[in-house]
Amino acid sequence: MPTPTAKPTSYVKFSDKLTQSIDDIQKIIESHKQMIDSIQEVALELTSSIGTLHTLTVKYARTANQILDALLPIIKNLPLIPKNITAMLVNLEALTQKIIDNEASTTKTITDVRGGLQTGDVNKLKAHAGQLQNVTRTITSIIPKG
Repeated sequence: MPTPTAKPTSYVKFSDKLTQSIDDIQKIIESHKQMIDSIQEVALELTSSIGTLHTLTVKYARTANQILDALLPIIKNLPLIPKNITAMLVNLEALTQKIIDNEASTTKTITDVRGGLQTGDVNKLKAHAGQLQNVTRTITSIIPKG
């Protein structure tokens, strides 16, 4: 009895599929390389700008806070100063103190995010996304309403 001849089975090799997928991914990255790099550069500049604004804000908050610390005890005891002006100055002193109190954590977050952007460390950026959201919430809570 003759042995049946084995018919060649046609199939797609996994390795060919994977190679094609990797080639497609590489083409997508290459076609968007300029945009990806530009986003990274803009993010780096934004963190620099935010860091500079933060430094400036803290500097002036410290100055204002020192002035208010000296003036408030005097103003509170002067009957000529309207109560609403005194209250406004007390609120301003509290505002400047909040800015000063959050300086270290905000500076650390900005520095960490910038470090992640400079090194292209996606995991580091993911880890600091929550910290950056906290900074935004803190700043938003400090902003006076109305």
